[in-house]
Amino acid sequence: MQIRIKSVPPGEAPESIRQAWIGLVIPVPPRVSRRRTFLGTGVLSGPKNRLSALLAVLLGRTHRVTGYMVESKTALELLAASSPEAANWWRGNTPHFFEPGRAFVFSRDSCEEIP
Repeated sequence: MQIRIKSVPPGEAPESIRQAWIGLVIPVPPRVSRRRTFLGTGVLSGPKNRLSALLAVLLGRTHRVTGYMVESKTALELLAASSPEAANWWRGNTPHFFEPGRAFVFSRDSCEEIP
């Protein structure tokens, strides 16, 4: 399954950077191939590694997000093809999202499923 970003997703990135996602089609990994509710954090204010992420959960510093999880590295590679400027913002401000095993969750309101 894939998702298409249809409106500006919510988040901490600047509005112009979030607008660059609109129209992109991003694959959803098979292990999470349906809409779910996840515990999320901000891309700027959230944890940068797994230990910090665990602490954020244990300390209640997360919020529920219903949407679709995608591999951030894949999503950012797709973004770079359509908007190098936006991808460079992510590279400069949140380089940890280019690492394998990291993920974004796009809210259900900002995307649509493509079977």
